[in-house]
Amino acid sequence: MGKFEKAKERIKSKPKDYTYSEARYLLSQMGFLEYQKGKTSGSRVKFYREKDQKVILLHKPHPDDIMKPATVKELLEYLTNLGEL
Repeated sequence: MGKFEKAKERIKSKPKDYTYSEARYLLSQMGFLEYQKGKTSGSRVKFYREKDQKVILLHKPHPDDIMKPATVKELLEYLTNLGEL
């Protein structure tokens, strides 16, 4: 099992210590590019995939890298609905 497959399995398990770095890696492997929404966007980050114009908006956690469980659940549901997981 490769790194990408392991990353998909990890988010499916809904870990309480899932990190933004892991989400960024997973989304990049699915063709999403990370964009800061603007100078005043704060921790809001947009992931965009050009081939189907799909957008995912996430809040970059701070000061830690660990995402909130509800955010992980929403990301998991969104990726599942896209057919990526």
